[in-house]
Formats: sequence, C-alpha cells, structure tokens
Amino acid sequence: MMSQSQLPVRKADVESGTSRDLYPMMLESPELRWSFIRKVYSIVAIQLLLTVAVGAVVVSYRPIVTFLTTTTGGLACYILLIITPFITLCPLYYYHQRHPINYFLLAIFTASLAFAVGLTCAFTKGKVILEAAILTAVVVVSLTLFTFWAARRGYDFNFLGPFLFGALMVLFVFSLIQLFFPLGKTSTMIYGCLGAIIFCGYIVYDTDNLIKRYTYDEYIWAAISLYLDILNLFMSLLTILTGADD
Repeated sequence: MMSQSQLPVRKADVESGTSRDLYPMMLESPELRWSFIRKVYSIVAIQLLLTVAVGAVVVSYRPIVTFLTTTTGGLACYILLIITPFITLCPLYYYHQRHPINYFLLAIFTASLAFAVGLTCAFTKGKVILEAAILTAVVVVSLTLFTFWAARRGYDFNFLGPFLFGALMVLFVFSLIQLFFPLGKTSTMIYGCLGAIIFCGYIVYDTDNLIKRYTYDEYIWAAISLYLDILNLFMSLLTILTGADD
C-alpha cells in the first residue's frame, strides 16, 4: 500500500488563488478547466473586437451602406451576408477540431455577422449605440461573475435549457409576425425586452456549460454560443433604446 506521502496531490487552483474546485464534485484538474475557459474567452474577445472594427467601418464609410441598401447588387450582397453565418456553421460542424480551418471559418462567421450589425447601427444614433454597448458590457460581466460564484456554491443552471429554447421559439415567431405584420413601436420594444431577458438567461446557461460541460475540443462551439448571446443581447438592448429614443 502507498503511504500518505506517496498519494497524488491536486495542485491549487492558480486562477482563483485557493485550492477549491470550480464547482462541487469536480473530477478534473482545475488548472486544465481554467486553461479551457481562458481560451474560450480569448476567442470571444477577438470576435467582439472584429465585430467592433467591421461595424465601425460600415457605419463610418457611408458608401458601403448606400451600395448595400439602394442597388440591386448591393441587396444581393446583403442577403448573402445574412445567410453566410448559417452556411458557415455546416462546415464548421465537421472541422471545429481542425486547426487552422476552424479559425478561418469562425472568422468568416464573425465578419458576416459584424457586417449585419454594422448596417443596423448605421441607421441608429451614436448615443443609442453607446448606451446599448455600455449596458451590454455591464450585464455580461455581472452575469458571468454571478454564474462563476453560483457554480462554486453548487448551483446548476442546466434546467434552463428547455425553457430558454421554448422562449426563443416564441421570440422567433414574434419576429416573423413583426416582419410581415408590423405592430408598431410598442410591440417592437416588447420584442426587445423579451429578447434581452432571454439572452440574459442564455448567458448564464452557456457560461454554466462552459464551466462544467463543454469538453476541451468544443472551444469553438463554446465561443460561438457566448458570442451570439452577447451579440443578441446588444441588438435587443439597441431595439429597446431606439424605441425609447424615438
């Protein structure tokens, strides 16, 4: 039998400064999970920076907006930009573990979404964009810190999955109704409020999955999930603030 001194000893959690695990009943190394979390948040940060850069170019260089919204070729390009993220997800599903193809596809996915966001912002006041960006940053940081705190104390948010999916389907149908049968400014603000609540829930849910459930090879999917949560929260807040400003 091994003596007590020969037993393997788990190292302290360097990131948190203590020897406690990320969550109760954790069986893997905290250092390995923290490395995965840092990698995912680094990818998300780069995605957000690319989104800001592309969006800023679209907003500041008006000929781009004019071309995409007033010419036949521009409208075709705009439709292509809208469907490109969905098209990119198909090959990304098969190559999400193959470097550097996965990063190349992720860059296309992010840039196409950034163009769509930039076009929306091009028709929005700068003050409203800034307010939405600040609110998004505050909410994301707050919910992320809360989820890490809750996970450390044994809370689990996996039960939110079915409820959030159902709410997302309601939001999707609501958006189709708004598209074909516009219901006015009040309904648009209600849509924005529902979207903001739903994607706040998704930030908590996906962060909890990031801490506990994503495997180390799923860093691309984890980054896409968080990026879409943040982007959709920003767009929902932009809808609310635009309606309030009008």
